Amino acid sequence: MTRFIFITGGVVSSLGKGLTSAALGALLQARGYKVRLRKLDPYLNVDPGTMSPTQHGEVFVTDDGAETDLDLGHYERYTGVAARQSDNVTTGRIYSTVIAKERRGDYLGGTVQVIPHVTDAIKEFVQKDITDEDFILVEIGGTVGDIESLPFLEAIRQLGNELGPERSMFMHLTLVPFISAAGELKTKPTQHSVKELLGLGIQPQVLVCRMERPLPPSDRRKIALFCNVKPEAVIAALDVDSIYAVPMAYHAEGLDVQVCKHFDLLTDQEPDLSRWREIVRRIREPEGQVTIAIVGKYVQLKDAYKSLSEALVHGGIANNVKVNLDWIDSEIFEREDAVKYLEHVHGILVPGGFGERGAEGKIRAAQFARERNVPYFGICFGMQMAVIEAARNAAGIADASSTEFGPTPNALVGLMTEWTRGNEVQTRDAGSDKGGTMRLGAYPCVLTPHSQVAEIYGQSSISERHRHRYEVNINFKQRLEKTGMKFSGMSPDGVLPEIIEYPNHPWFIGVQFHPELKSKPFAPHPLFTSFIGAALEQSRLV
Repeated sequence: MTRFIFITGGVVSSLGKGLTSAALGALLQARGYKVRLRKLDPYLNVDPGTMSPTQHGEVFVTDDGAETDLDLGHYERYTGVAARQSDNVTTGRIYSTVIAKERRGDYLGGTVQVIPHVTDAIKEFVQKDITDEDFILVEIGGTVGDIESLPFLEAIRQLGNELGPERSMFMHLTLVPFISAAGELKTKPTQHSVKELLGLGIQPQVLVCRMERPLPPSDRRKIALFCNVKPEAVIAALDVDSIYAVPMAYHAEGLDVQVCKHFDLLTDQEPDLSRWREIVRRIREPEGQVTIAIVGKYVQLKDAYKSLSEALVHGGIANNVKVNLDWIDSEIFEREDAVKYLEHVHGILVPGGFGERGAEGKIRAAQFARERNVPYFGICFGMQMAVIEAARNAAGIADASSTEFGPTPNALVGLMTEWTRGNEVQTRDAGSDKGGTMRLGAYPCVLTPHSQVAEIYGQSSISERHRHRYEVNINFKQRLEKTGMKFSGMSPDGVLPEIIEYPNHPWFIGVQFHPELKSKPFAPHPLFTSFIGAALEQSRLV
């Protein structure tokens, strides 16, 4: 029997519904249950693929090629369950589905309305593509009171009634602020948030209260009384020193016990949290530290590189070191010398990105790393800029560039117009829609025997997730390899370069895919493990 837990938020956004959902999933796993997590996003975009990273944050990509909300990255990192297209839906996609049905005549001429047609489409999404999962955790984006969230809240209200309390549960995350002038926590925002939820017909069974100070018993009783829940179902969510300590913190507060009691499940045995204790121990007790420069164009919003920063932490866990991140706007290098910003770091990472802005700065960062023998990790756009740098400064192709920046006689990087996915040939052109038209999802890659990446992975072929529209031009392969660069990973047909490396460099690897999307704290990605290991060696030389 599959049970559904619906997680809503109130008062303010960014309280951590995604982390709470992911941590609860990890706790239920630790009790032996099979879980799956889903996200309902209220915005009208069909998906976040065309949204600015500085506004929405990272776009997380699944194996099956879905561009999704960054919270799905949290879900994967905490549970290890690979997300799918069916685990994230937006208002835009729901309405597109409903309108398409209306155009086909599926509603037999009836008036199409939010209730029941839109809410039925939401309920259908929540319940589809389920196999033998014990729990489906469904996070509703936004906050209670947002006008765009109303169809989703109505849909889960209906679903809760249809499933009954034995198969459904509502959890609400709120803020309990500390007012320093009064010297006390204030419970009124939580009371008003729950009142708003009750007005929509939803009674939460568990309240998760985000706060900076411990929750006094008197305030716990007050919240329970006014919000119609048991005192033990008021869970204090205090700040912790690492997000990977959240599952243990929630267990200490009894969150998983309250969930199990609601569904009449046994709570005699303690969950197995040994993996989380070891992860947190390594984070809190590192045996050294390294500094990594992330040279990007969206550094003003760290969530734009959420999976990336977490994958670097995972690399630190694997090497038992603390990883300090130095966020550097790549445009700075177009005005100033890169040396003063990079000479103190032990590794340089240039991440993905779109457009010409900041590209020259990334090229200079790659040049600094190549010439100074500093470990370099280029991901997607970062690999392309490393190739252009080598063409300009080592192969003598002074006007080497990318067609992404405009017409160029020497297109080291060009727009992909055709590629194969499974047995299907996919085609695009410069006039194609921006949304969902990139090479998206998992693709295979064949590694060159005895190359550095083959040794890092310990296998001859891999599968990694992609999200890009431009590709390194294979026609320049011979000229680039004469400079010392090696094309050590290729698509199975030998047409698309996937990995480049410098065998005579301490650590210089560029990849066309996004390895950070598959890294987890309990299973760090081998490339990040190796990169941080190289940075550690570099720290001993400085």
